[in-house]
Amino acid sequence: MKNAIENGHWGSRGTAGATIAAGLTFENIGMTFGDKVALDGVDLYIEPGEVVSLLGQSGSGKTTLLRIAAGIERPTQGRLLINDIVASDTHTFTPPEKRSVGLMFQDYALFPHLSILQNVMFGLNDLSKQDAECEAKVALQRVGLEDYVEKFPHMLSGGQQQRVALARAIAPRPSVLLMDEPFSGLDNRLRDRVRDETLAVIREIGATCIIVTHDPEEALRMSDRIVLLRDGQIVQNGGPDDLYYNPVDYWAARFFSELNEVDGVIQGGKAQTPIGTFTTEQFDEEQDVRVCVRHHGLKMHHEISEDYVAGHPGRILRRMFLGEVELYEIALKGIDYPFFARIGGGKIFAHGDNIGVSFRKKHTLIFAKD
Repeated sequence: MKNAIENGHWGSRGTAGATIAAGLTFENIGMTFGDKVALDGVDLYIEPGEVVSLLGQSGSGKTTLLRIAAGIERPTQGRLLINDIVASDTHTFTPPEKRSVGLMFQDYALFPHLSILQNVMFGLNDLSKQDAECEAKVALQRVGLEDYVEKFPHMLSGGQQQRVALARAIAPRPSVLLMDEPFSGLDNRLRDRVRDETLAVIREIGATCIIVTHDPEEALRMSDRIVLLRDGQIVQNGGPDDLYYNPVDYWAARFFSELNEVDGVIQGGKAQTPIGTFTTEQFDEEQDVRVCVRHHGLKMHHEISEDYVAGHPGRILRRMFLGEVELYEIALKGIDYPFFARIGGGKIFAHGDNIGVSFRKKHTLIFAKD
């Protein structure tokens, strides 16, 4: 019953108040906390109205970069510009309330002693009480909580609190919306719906949006562009398709998907491995490489005859039913560890089946071996 309540109706799309988006420029941004370097020379431009995800593991610097954009932190190096006007550098600092920035935090940061309406009105100090109440109610109506204005945060579910936090962030019609892990507290069944509805609101208001996340699927699903960070530096910056299909290195590839891996060596312009030959043009002769195939990059074939198997010979070790897909553990001839294949339901393979395995080129990646 709780999920049904949390997953209730949102407001009508197209009813959120529009704003004027701002561009953000991070120039050589550095940030240190004592001896720890959180950001190391970050250069990044975010266009007005763009939805950008800062993606990375804990400690990669993504939240620090968001806090610098918000004005919560001041960089120790470089400068931040909003619409080509300096907001932070070694001499200038514009406080958060003067930046036209909306904030959503991981824990929602709602005031427990204020009603839902009062929470949403909190950032509307420049308006009269009557106008602030009107804007707050419009925002609450957009997220489907207009009937909850007199309730308090503890009376709402986690999904409803997230929607209140979104309403509070968009009520002042900010030029920039900053979101720090906004969906991490929601269960998996609820998360997809809330993400999609939140993205619809972001598109409606037209604000520039930065989303901090450690979830690659979330970044792929929501972003115009993904900025992948590691150890305070940008590893790769581009569209979701580009980062997924053309990862800059082995680490970036593993961040987006699970990989089957086999060692190889370049001979005659091809990667020679125990499971076959893979075409490549980017490595030197006799260079050691790592060939990686995503789980859904394996195509399995039933045995045709006792003497011939389509693809590389293998055998099914285990079948795991996951609902819409099945995960197979496979023994391949020539290697002493299993490969895994994720395929759509329908064509069933059983434990012990002799099979052939081929590899889809678009899901096969080759990297220099460290």
